[in-house]
Amino acid sequence: MRILRITLISLLVVYIGLVVLFESWLGYSQPTNTNSLVITTLDSGEPEDRVLSAVNNGGKLYVSANHWPRAWYRQALSNPNVEALYKGEKNSYLAVSVEGEEHDRLMKEHAHPLTFRILTGFFLLDILFV
Repeated sequence: MRILRITLISLLVVYIGLVVLFESWLGYSQPTNTNSLVITTLDSGEPEDRVLSAVNNGGKLYVSANHWPRAWYRQALSNPNVEALYKGEKNSYLAVSVEGEEHDRLMKEHAHPLTFRILTGFFLLDILFV
């Protein structure tokens, strides 16, 4: 029983380490693709840029706070007047949190693949809180 417990704890520590490495790499490299958006939020009056993956659904732009480093998300909620560079155009937007039916619909229509959920640590949360 002790060996099983040590093995499970070791696997959990390794998994958490992999998630931290993956999230750190994403934060450092900020990779882009055709759906990338650069959001500019204000932190104490200073502009902060962050590369995010955007979803254009029904003429609205959505981004997801699905990574652990979420300072941009907190900044956008505390000062919702943000700017975003999307497909070569920079515009002003009002950032709002999406909840309820709209949130559920978007999560269903734009579900993240299992590999993404595993690498970002949310797979573990799914298991623990189901």
